[in-house]
Amino acid sequence: MGYVLSVILLLVCIVFTEAHVVQANSEQIRVLPKSLWFALVLLIPAIGMIAYWIFGRPLHTVAPPPVAPDDDPEFLRNLR
Repeated sequence: MGYVLSVILLLVCIVFTEAHVVQANSEQIRVLPKSLWFALVLLIPAIGMIAYWIFGRPLHTVAPPPVAPDDDPEFLRNLR
């Protein structure tokens, strides 16, 4: 029973990681190209997943906060 749960957990982790690789922006993935990360996770699951999450996944960048229209000089210029 424990073996079956381990296999199911590994498969879920593989699918989750592969989905993350596919959805990630190719320009933000680090160290290897996106296609190589995909193959590495698929062919060597345990090592590939750990390596991707440590070395390959895109680092989150903080987006600038949105500017309200009344604080945007460009918007105010267009009103005149």
